[in-house]
Amino acid sequence: MKKLMVTILMGMGMICAVARTNDKEFREHLSREFILSGNPAGATLFIYNISGFIKVEGYSGDKVIMEMDKTISADDDKNLETGKQEFKMGYDQKSDTVMAYIAEPFDSRPHRRWQYKDDHQDIDYDYNIDFIVKVPFGMNIHISTVNNGIITVYNVSGTLHVSNVNEAISVKNAKSTTFAHTVNGDVTVSYLTNPPEESSYYTINGNGDFYTDFPETTLLPASISKVRDKEGNGTVYKLNAVTSVRFGKGGKTFKFETLNGNVYIKKQS
Repeated sequence: MKKLMVTILMGMGMICAVARTNDKEFREHLSREFILSGNPAGATLFIYNISGFIKVEGYSGDKVIMEMDKTISADDDKNLETGKQEFKMGYDQKSDTVMAYIAEPFDSRPHRRWQYKDDHQDIDYDYNIDFIVKVPFGMNIHISTVNNGIITVYNVSGTLHVSNVNEAISVKNAKSTTFAHTVNGDVTVSYLTNPPEESSYYTINGNGDFYTDFPETTLLPASISKVRDKEGNGTVYKLNAVTSVRFGKGGKTFKFETLNGNVYIKKQS
């Protein structure tokens, strides 16, 4: 495999999670089905998880089928009972948009204030939701989790927005535009056809070098942009720090960012 020696740099961030050791545990299996009335290519699945894995697989039906395993754990019976009563999932369907999220003790949807119920500063139990979901092949997905779970997506040909924090992302047999971002894990994506639009792949804990087995690759010169001096004393030229590589004659732009690992682009075998 050809090594192009491209060093990729970016800013750092840190997200920490502290797990408790709990003696008490409650488990429950949840199921939901949502029927899509229109073309799946115009439908979107949103999942906003916090703790637990998400597995999404495409199939030939017209329903979104969710199977969820919920676990509430605590260090004593009182806090466990509080968690059983307090923790709730939320589900919404508007037209062909389907959404699953944590509703209590806080709202996990984006742009919502994560404020615990009754203004508590903390909760004395832990929770985990593992999702196994089937969607029509052409559906678009927008899914995220933070702790305790890999996100996997198989055989989904719609647009993919996949976000994780403390685990990996794995996408297989994709066909469309992809945004796959995590912090502490690998990002692995395979395509049946090239994405039709610009896509982005990002991980912090993945530094440095760029590898490919494509035969026609060209390391492009850094781009320079002209910026007008605020003081009016002249013209400033800014060097773009992003390194660009062209495959063959070029085409759509795919952006890869990493800090502590390598980037591999390989031909489909």
